[in-house]
Parts: sequence; structure tokens; C-alpha cells
Amino acid sequence: MKDRLFPLSEKFFKDHVMPLIHSHHKRPGRPPKHGYYLFFCAILYVLRTGISWRDIPVCFGHWHTVYMQFKRWSENGLFWSILYQLQQKKQVQLEIVWVDSTNINVHRHGGGAIKKKVNSP
Repeated sequence: MKDRLFPLSEKFFKDHVMPLIHSHHKRPGRPPKHGYYLFFCAILYVLRTGISWRDIPVCFGHWHTVYMQFKRWSENGLFWSILYQLQQKKQVQLEIVWVDSTNINVHRHGGGAIKKKVNSP
């Protein structure tokens, strides 16, 4: 179960990911309560499983805190930069394994109806 929640070891995280976080913009203020390791593993867990942010396990901390950290890292490009640099070093392999799509059949007359125009004075 621990491997599913924490796909990276703390040693790997400290050696390969933390330098990337520290080299990027350092936010002023108090350091995170749970540490960047839990944030990173929580984000990977959500992206890997596809669950909603509110459903992350309690061991990662409050869902809103994790979501806001992901939002900050995504907006300033840090998260995707980390994944890209780890992929360049052959530390992680990013690929789409399975894409979920839903096909809904539409009635044969349901797709191309002409829209009525409203005449404006």
C-alpha cells in the first residue's frame, strides 16, 4: 500500500527533486507543514489515479492545501519543469498508457439542426 501512495523514495526525492524545487523561485514565508515530499507524492497520486482532489488520502494532508500547492507549481511552471527534467535524466518515463474516452451515440437528426435566428430591431 505504501508503494501506491508514495511512488518515490524520500532519498530519491531529496537527491533529484528537491534541488529542482530549490533552484526555482523560493517563496518567502513559513515552510510547508508536511514538507514538499508529501505534496509531490500527493500530486502524483491524484494524476496517476484520476481521483478528485477532495478524495486524496488523509496521510497527504488537507486536500485544499495540496491542491493549492499544485496550482502554484503549475502556474509558475515548476511542476512540469520537474517532470521534464527528470525525464531528460531518464529518472522517470512519461507516457500515456491509457486514455479514457466516452462515446455517446446521437440520434441521426440530433447533430446538424439549423439554428433559428432571432431578428433584432
